[in-house]
Amino acid sequence: MNLYLLALGLLVTAALAAAAVVFARRRSAAWAAAGITAPNRRRTQLGTGFTIGGLAVLAIAVAGPTASVPVPRASGTVILAMDVSASMGADDIAPTRLAAAQQAARSFIQAQPASVDIGVVAFERGALTTARPDADHSAALAAIDRLKVTGGTSLGSAIIASLSAITGERVALGRDGAAPDIGYWPSATIVMFSDGQDLGGNVDDAVAVAEQAGVRIHTVGIGTTAGTAVKVDGFSLQTALDEDALESIAQATRGTYHPGTDTGQLDGVASTIDLRLTVSDEPLPLAGAFIAVALALLTAGSALTVFRTGRVV
Repeated sequence: MNLYLLALGLLVTAALAAAAVVFARRRSAAWAAAGITAPNRRRTQLGTGFTIGGLAVLAIAVAGPTASVPVPRASGTVILAMDVSASMGADDIAPTRLAAAQQAARSFIQAQPASVDIGVVAFERGALTTARPDADHSAALAAIDRLKVTGGTSLGSAIIASLSAITGERVALGRDGAAPDIGYWPSATIVMFSDGQDLGGNVDDAVAVAEQAGVRIHTVGIGTTAGTAVKVDGFSLQTALDEDALESIAQATRGTYHPGTDTGQLDGVASTIDLRLTVSDEPLPLAGAFIAVALALLTAGSALTVFRTGRVV
């Protein structure tokens, strides 16, 4: 609110009110000197009071009053951890697990508002941040499109790399697997797309870091529990969805597990993952409401003046 305009408007209104009182007293004194009975003073002053009140409210409206209204909205940081290990080349979900995961990730990104910063981490035996968290989601979409199948799987490395992307600093486990203190990040979320097969062995330690930091991990299972064979370096290996591993990660961090055993289920992932709702104070302009009240008061004052004197002023 512009306090200078408010002060100026109220000073003008106060001056008008004082002038109205002075003129009313002079008029009453003149009538008394002439031996004329003065009309009902309350009725006489009512129209003037409404008019001056309308001017006072209008002065407040000109100053631009606002109110802070708490508005819940989805906001914060989301890291999409995308499994690009060799097993993601399996075709038990058409056309491949990775291609299906990419499509689900694109749908998820496109469904998020600009208030959500989205980053992408690609992981196999190691993990690499391919798109840093940003409100411009085009970078995340481009990173998803570039993903290729390669290497083994380390769910722990995926979580640690995702936490590094969230904090903007390198996060590393201690030599004995001790969880480093990375602060508290309650508005951050990791969404992991994976078949759950893990060759890294440090997933429990990584989950402990996320849990301690207040970061929820939602997991999306890509593949079928029946599994299929996939060619790796000329060898045929059997691979299947490990739902238990993904459910355990989600449960430990208060996230949720979402099965994606077919493309139909994956298409609905974006609508089933609930991100954090934060409450932020947003300004609500009140000038329009004050103007409406001012117009009502000015109209009432003018009407009473017309009915009493036959004149507008």
